[in-house]
Amino acid sequence: MSSTQAVFKSFIHTSLLCLFILVLSSCGTDHDIDSAVLKMNSDSILLMNISLGFIMLGVALKLEVKDFILVFSAPKSVLVGFVSQFFALPFLTFLFVLILKPMPSVAMGMMIVAACPGGNISNFMTSIANGNTALSVCMTAIASVVAVFMTPFNISFWGGMYAPTASILSNVSIDFIEMLKIVGMILLIPLVIGMCLRAFKPKMADFLLPITHYGSMLIFGSIVVFAFKANTELFLKYIHLIIFIVLAHNAIGILTGYSLARLFKLPGTDQKTLAIETGIQNSGLGLGLIFAFFDGMGGMAIVAGWWGIWHIISGLSIAYFFKNKNL
Repeated sequence: MSSTQAVFKSFIHTSLLCLFILVLSSCGTDHDIDSAVLKMNSDSILLMNISLGFIMLGVALKLEVKDFILVFSAPKSVLVGFVSQFFALPFLTFLFVLILKPMPSVAMGMMIVAACPGGNISNFMTSIANGNTALSVCMTAIASVVAVFMTPFNISFWGGMYAPTASILSNVSIDFIEMLKIVGMILLIPLVIGMCLRAFKPKMADFLLPITHYGSMLIFGSIVVFAFKANTELFLKYIHLIIFIVLAHNAIGILTGYSLARLFKLPGTDQKTLAIETGIQNSGLGLGLIFAFFDGMGGMAIVAGWWGIWHIISGLSIAYFFKNKNL
């Protein structure tokens, strides 16, 4: 057995162990998490959405049309990545929810995270892993465009397929068109602006790139810190109900991308890339949608928030493991 296969078997065993621990610890589950609401004012939500747009702008400032042409000259990896991101992961998340039967708000949070496109930090992790960075950047851009429709669709479709989450969707009267607008403003508009600047004002793009990248991350990190400070008691009260679910869910995402890439016999660098792309979700977008449409319902927000922390740890771990591996 190769070391790569061994580590993914270890991921599976760890996930199963976490599920076992979760089942044991959930006997006294506190269902108040479904009625808990995180505190975050409208100004903070607006600032969070703006910072998410800046993060997307930072990705777009690096993109040129030739990057897409290069990747689409061999589109198999992009298509497999698309299926992994927008079909396989939401479907497997739905099955995971059916098996686990978590609290409704937690289940909805899992579905929202799974419906989001890959996060732009995946580009950095792919470069560490010696994966296909061009594929990673283009997949992030393509996924961000496709997500304008697919994210609202997957949230509505899979959420409506499970009775407890269907009830949540019904109670909040989610507006599909309004969700399209928000996702479009956060992802699509910055993508178009960034690519236009790269094409027509390359010097300005070079100047703005470090500002948008580090500045937006600093702003978003500050918002997360302030939100945590305002909700420390709530977070500490419920995190034990969430921590193992997110760990296992994230492992499912990584294994989904890796397994599909191997199944379709993609190059080793692309296998690394798809594992990371599917496991690193834009949980910030998920948080934005949760506060915009679900009033910061506790279970959802804690899932998305903890995912945002954990996927950095797991993503960097996988990236450094892959770094000197030839798949």
